[in-house]
Amino acid sequence: MGAVAAMLAAGAPARALEMIALKSGDTWRCVRHETHGARVRVYTNDASYIEIPAGEIVSIETLPEEKAMVSAQPAAAVSARVESAVAAPHPLTRVEMGEMLAEAGREHNIDVDLLASVVKAESNFEPHAVSRAGAEGLMQLMPQTAAEMKVTDRFEPQQNIDGGTAYLDRLLVRYHDDLALAVAAYNAGPEAVDKYHGIPPYRETRAYVARVIREFNRRKGLAANASYSR
Repeated sequence: MGAVAAMLAAGAPARALEMIALKSGDTWRCVRHETHGARVRVYTNDASYIEIPAGEIVSIETLPEEKAMVSAQPAAAVSARVESAVAAPHPLTRVEMGEMLAEAGREHNIDVDLLASVVKAESNFEPHAVSRAGAEGLMQLMPQTAAEMKVTDRFEPQQNIDGGTAYLDRLLVRYHDDLALAVAAYNAGPEAVDKYHGIPPYRETRAYVARVIREFNRRKGLAANASYSR
């Protein structure tokens, strides 16, 4: 964190860009950053940011005014570089992901294919995913939900999966194993489901429920075909 503490030069232009350097040797430009405990939010524009471990950062410096005339890099480009530069040293393999999901599924008696379908819809299996609303990690846990599920680090894959699975289990119990209602509540909150006595009439939520169920059916179809072919 020592390098991160000496980040901004006094009197820098309000819109001056910053140059982030990682241990991997990778660098990129951003409009600003914020330090949150052991993590740093790197803003690619005023609204979008990528959150990475502070320990991966070697330095953050304000660019000279003439270099700051160059635009910051797009969020998608930065996200891809963060994924390769930060996550690469300790990648989460498909096998490891499957084992985590299977363990959480056994613990809560939830189908592993359902868990995988929710993770795909929530974060597309990206451990460092962050939503505009502040949901984080593989199962996109909000701060309050994470606290209720005893999750202390939403970016730690095992904690996130365990917390998200426990929360989904709670919703399945609440809605008597009605998959559509539980998934809708995972997305929009149980209050919204209770208010409308069913899937809320929100376009995002309806699309989300359809996406999760479609992926769940796809996975079951693949498993059935594999079993039949044997």
